[in-house]
Amino acid sequence: MRKIPSMFWVPLFLLSSSFSVALDYSVITPRDSLKDGDTLSSTDHVFQLGFFSFDQDEQPQHRFLCLWYKQPFAVVWVANRNNPLYGTSGFLNLSAGGDLQLFDGEHRALWSSSSKATKPAKNPYLKINCTGNLLLGDDEEAVLWQSFDDPMNTILAGMKLGKNFKTQQEWSLTSWKTLKDPSTGEYTLSLDTRGLPQLILRKKGDPTYSYRLGSWNGLSFTGAPAMGRENTLFNYKFTSSAQEVNYSWTPRRDIVSRLVLNTTGKLQRFIQSKQHEWNLANTAPEDECDYYSICGAYAVCGISSKNTPSCSCLQGFKPKSGRKWNISRGAEGCVHEVPTKCGKKDIFVKFPGMKLPDTSWSWYDSRNAMTLEDCKVKCSSTCSCTAYANTDIRKGGKGCLLWFGDLLDMREYASFGQDVYIRMGFAKKEFKGREKVGMIVGSVMSIAVVLVAVFACYRKKIMKRYHGESLIKRVGEENMDMGLPILDIKAIYIATDDFSYINFLGRGGFGPVYKGRLENGQEIAVKRLCENSGQGVLEFKNEVKLIAKLQHRNLVRLLGCCIQGEERMLIYEYMPNKSLDFFIFDERRRRELDWGKRSNIIYGIARGLLYLHQDSRLRIIHRDLKAGNVLLDNDMNPKISDFGLAKSFGGDQSESSTNRVVGTYGYMPPEYAIDGHFSVKSDVFSFGVLVLEVITGKTNRRFQHADHDLNLLGHVWKLWVEDRAIEVPEEDLLEETCAVSEILRCIHVALLCVQQKPEDRPTMASVVLMFGSDGSLPDPKQPGFFTNRNVPDVSSSLSRSVNQVSITMIQGR
Repeated sequence: MRKIPSMFWVPLFLLSSSFSVALDYSVITPRDSLKDGDTLSSTDHVFQLGFFSFDQDEQPQHRFLCLWYKQPFAVVWVANRNNPLYGTSGFLNLSAGGDLQLFDGEHRALWSSSSKATKPAKNPYLKINCTGNLLLGDDEEAVLWQSFDDPMNTILAGMKLGKNFKTQQEWSLTSWKTLKDPSTGEYTLSLDTRGLPQLILRKKGDPTYSYRLGSWNGLSFTGAPAMGRENTLFNYKFTSSAQEVNYSWTPRRDIVSRLVLNTTGKLQRFIQSKQHEWNLANTAPEDECDYYSICGAYAVCGISSKNTPSCSCLQGFKPKSGRKWNISRGAEGCVHEVPTKCGKKDIFVKFPGMKLPDTSWSWYDSRNAMTLEDCKVKCSSTCSCTAYANTDIRKGGKGCLLWFGDLLDMREYASFGQDVYIRMGFAKKEFKGREKVGMIVGSVMSIAVVLVAVFACYRKKIMKRYHGESLIKRVGEENMDMGLPILDIKAIYIATDDFSYINFLGRGGFGPVYKGRLENGQEIAVKRLCENSGQGVLEFKNEVKLIAKLQHRNLVRLLGCCIQGEERMLIYEYMPNKSLDFFIFDERRRRELDWGKRSNIIYGIARGLLYLHQDSRLRIIHRDLKAGNVLLDNDMNPKISDFGLAKSFGGDQSESSTNRVVGTYGYMPPEYAIDGHFSVKSDVFSFGVLVLEVITGKTNRRFQHADHDLNLLGHVWKLWVEDRAIEVPEEDLLEETCAVSEILRCIHVALLCVQQKPEDRPTMASVVLMFGSDGSLPDPKQPGFFTNRNVPDVSSSLSRSVNQVSITMIQGR
């Protein structure tokens, strides 16, 4: 018998006295069990899997099954991030069938690999490969599960970010809650596949917080110029096909690096030094200009010498608001100095060195086969196309990317920027000199715009102060025969305290709205036509003539108007509770709206629309029904407002078409947004969207969900077909158990209203009857614009020469 050396007697004695020896595995099989204290190491001993406590002082300790770099230490993956172990009794077990499970001391499963293999594995095993991928496979080399398919807050070399459209597998990052708590945090990093795919960092529950790294241009993401500077260190790979879109990176030489989404919403790249330390190489966002659309449409953000953000309009554009800009998210942005006309006079101007605009509303050549000239021709042939660019800038550029609607979230870069060609309303001879001078002239123009705005403001103060007949045309000089009281401009200036910013209520497509108080004490809301408003004198007259003849408890009441000189204003009854969007899209304020108030709002809007469509002297289609155009009185009763885009029909007429599509994306039905056809069923579609927004407290256009890229309509439809409609409303509403059946019926009616085909949608008369009865309802069909938040079927609309739609009034929230 072979002797055991004396040096082993103590360990064996301890082992026999119920003490265990920590084991370090290179492979785990069903015969093994990884206990607390044991580890699984990669063959090169760079990575280890084991149990770890992030807060050693905590008692009892919260233990997590983690994968980490051994030296320098850094945790890169956590199995049970949201379900910690208490104490050291946990163990990891691999079954003979290939299931990997984490148990606590009482054999309760806290985490599982959830292998979806079609048949049990013959000889399963668990190992860590040299890239840091925890791999569960079998002898036939089939991958049953891998940690690279379940990312946490870290991207290692070879990992993916993206989506497989066939399997619906998504790869995204989620931050930790705190440095000592790896549970799910507030921030996510994922590829947004609406339009041309782009990388976006978001904060959960805050739709205004996001950092758009942008779309892939062959070398880097357009909003992450640091990647261009790293080209000598890393190989970047971007794959886009009908089956899958993903991004990954690998080092070009012997470099150890990791990308981390930290707890404060920063994306940080760490590189390991020769001294085996983690050095921070770069961080994104780098400055305030990186945050989403801080300056608004057609504007660029720059950082001043004092490290503060500043906004400026692109050359050929001017501030939408005449007053000084406020640097804040949701800024009003800029508008064309000369509107586009969708004709031969429109030209495209090159803006170099840009971060490409948001591609959510875009179309792109998926084969990268088109030239830049092809792209220009395609954009020129469609009025709703606002800009174009190459999708790939390598080797002189190739591929085509088209934008539809306002251009958002742009900035200029000294290097690694990209050329974008923007549609302009200047005649070629008028713009030729400007194009050569470039951004220098643009800066001068911006200064000039500000000076003009200052002068205009000063001029209006003079008008108010002196009321000279030479400065103000007297009341009645422009009598439009509208059958309404015409108020003197002096009274309006006094009522609004010279349109003081303190009295500013908001802004619509028409212009700014101010609160006022007349001499008799009556509170009013003054809607002031803006010179650069998308709506002009025709819309002003239209609104006055229409609403003056309308009388209904659910329509806002027009008290009068003011027409003097260049000033045109509408005076409404003041609504103290502002608009519906002020409540339902604010997490705190919407708690004031229980189901009783929300249902009253929904039914009131329905009755108002029924009056417009059927019971008024004129058959009226509103064409811009949205949460922002529903005002709330003292008792939270809804009143439909803003009739500047409305159309009236006579006789039996019920539908029409237009070459100028106006309204708000997210509420437009497909037949209107694409082909310009509108009818009473257009309002029905908008009403259905609005109902779902009231029930969920979420916007249709900017709805986000961790499991898919559907908008709100698509999300609700998905839950409906899966018989999970009970998950649609906010949880607070479901606490009112007596209201559950009413809520579900409202969801059902809303889905009937947003069906793809107009003929399938009910009339508002039928909708009101559906709300007032308990009878059975027909099954809804697929909604329109539900698959994603992109402009649908853009390629086909571009190919039709008859389609000359000009989307000139896009009012995204």
